Amino acid sequence: MRTGWLDYTLLTLVIIGAINWGLIGFFRFDLVAFLFGDMSWLSRIIYALVGISGLYMCSLYGRVKSGSDL
Repeated sequence: MRTGWLDYTLLTLVIIGAINWGLIGFFRFDLVAFLFGDMSWLSRIIYALVGISGLYMCSLYGRVKSGSDL
């Protein structure tokens, strides 16, 4: 599987989003809102980028080699 810079960048955004959701779930603390304001234009852009990144990462399932590296 060939992985480019876009895959790594978007995976990083997905991980940031997952950490943020974990903080919300465990501590009711929204890191993005804390850093950039509650639903400011910048925080909305970050939420949108994380969402788009998650959708793009769904394509990873189709690009993973099947079981030959086990």
